[in-house]
Amino acid sequence: MFSYRHGFHAGNHADVLKHMVLIAVLKHLTAKPTALTVVDTHAGAGLYRLDSDFADTSGEARDGILKLAASPLAAGAPPLVADYLERVASFNPSGGTRIYPGSPFVTQALLRREPRDKLWLFELHPTDGKALAGHVAQLEDQRQVAIRREDGFEGLRSLLPPPSRRGLVLIDPSYEIKSDYQRVAACLQESLKKFATGTYMVWYPVIPRPEAHELPRRLKTLANQAGKPWLHATLNIGQAPERAKTHTPGEPAPRPGLTASGVFLVNPPHTLKAALQEALPAVLEVLGRGRGQAQAVEAS
Repeated sequence: MFSYRHGFHAGNHADVLKHMVLIAVLKHLTAKPTALTVVDTHAGAGLYRLDSDFADTSGEARDGILKLAASPLAAGAPPLVADYLERVASFNPSGGTRIYPGSPFVTQALLRREPRDKLWLFELHPTDGKALAGHVAQLEDQRQVAIRREDGFEGLRSLLPPPSRRGLVLIDPSYEIKSDYQRVAACLQESLKKFATGTYMVWYPVIPRPEAHELPRRLKTLANQAGKPWLHATLNIGQAPERAKTHTPGEPAPRPGLTASGVFLVNPPHTLKAALQEALPAVLEVLGRGRGQAQAVEAS
């Protein structure tokens, strides 16, 4: 269960979608004066070097943040894209995009000191957990951030509802094992019973696995049963041309890698759909390869 390392995938197209949405949601939630609690159930290492062996081996950031930041779109991007690029740039004051902030540091940068918002980070991977603790230790104000080296699905239970009754839960497991899909759905179902007014954000990969295709349908059913609004956004950049070439007979077909992902939100900001409908086509224009597509759909 510890084979997955997000360092291989940091800054890829899935991170672009996830963090663009996360920033928009956080900016909306922090616009109100009441304190906010954010829970990241699968935090990872928090910060990533895009020039590291991990990132350089996969090269996924080249088809994600690096391509987006270097494109003409960066000069006149839609608000959601501009906010995302600005946030990443803030971690690279000397220019370029060497450091990539994961969800914990994207979130921490947007928290307020007054009122005192709170961030809870869960990470089980021993190496990433150690790296996360080291990165958080460098923050000026560490009191806002709590790290727990335990299962995020289980740990979330004790934190809901938060004291202020205002919260965001980010659920982003590796989906290495099939049971992750069921655990995500079960986690959302249970959480909505305990904290129905919270905002929930689930990221998932769009891959040829029945559980992956069923997950958004299951989440939609849970939101509808709870009588809560939802929003579903997907980004599919399409298959790289070189992957589409005929492979040598008798040899295994090359793995295409992740080409699409989705974000499902319950109780999303009411302005998010329109903002995504403006931002996603612009992102797809830069990152898309062949038959890529993107969309944002909400409860009718």
